[in-house]
Amino acid sequence: MTRADRWADRLRGEIPLIGMWVVSGSAYAAEICAGGGLDCLIIDCEHAPNNVPSLVPQLQAVAPYPVETIVRPPTGDPVLIKQLLDIGVRNLMVPMVESAEQARALVAAMRYPPEGIRGVGAAFARASRWGRVPGYLAGAAEELTLTVQVESRWGLDEVGAIASVGGVDAVFFGPADLAASFGHLGEAEHPEVLSSIEQAIGTVAALGKAACVNAFAEPTARRYLAAGARLAVVGADVTLLARGSEELAARYRQP
Repeated sequence: MTRADRWADRLRGEIPLIGMWVVSGSAYAAEICAGGGLDCLIIDCEHAPNNVPSLVPQLQAVAPYPVETIVRPPTGDPVLIKQLLDIGVRNLMVPMVESAEQARALVAAMRYPPEGIRGVGAAFARASRWGRVPGYLAGAAEELTLTVQVESRWGLDEVGAIASVGGVDAVFFGPADLAASFGHLGEAEHPEVLSSIEQAIGTVAALGKAACVNAFAEPTARRYLAAGARLAVVGADVTLLARGSEELAARYRQP
């Protein structure tokens, strides 16, 4: 059984999962976080200084640790998805998905023909250990998981259809963008945002898919988990460093 298979099983399991973001672009920071005991790390390429070459050392740094790695590309471009899969990314989280059609296109981008459109270059790929993994082409899709991000009120309107797409393993709700979409920019804790996400979590769970959410405030994370979320992402390397350095300064620079 592969690591990705175990992750898909854990997403469907009963024990809530806890993860954090790695957005610094640093393999050193990624390795530090990998040993922290969390269930998963999400390495971000949407709002972070990351690209395909910078991801490789981070994937290598976290590989020895018992933590699952998810990568968020900046877009659902099938060419970029092909590159990410070839360097060994097994779990993708794609932002700003607003329709079942988009979700189906992402599933196709992660599968070789005839089921999809992924280009065949396994002999060049870290994912196949450069052709050393027997049967890689036939079994590649079984090792992958796809999480789609719903981050707008239009996506929420379509969340049932999106979650119903075969090949979508999880739906991730982004409160910051949802708040902006509802006209509450900067208010991720707005009651309308909280209640909308809770309702959407129930919709996704009823369809047998995993609902996931970003929630740095502990009471909010626990609220979403109680509503049925399977994964709460509760922090980030850069925010931990920022708040920690501020706390040190405040402690020692008090008049």
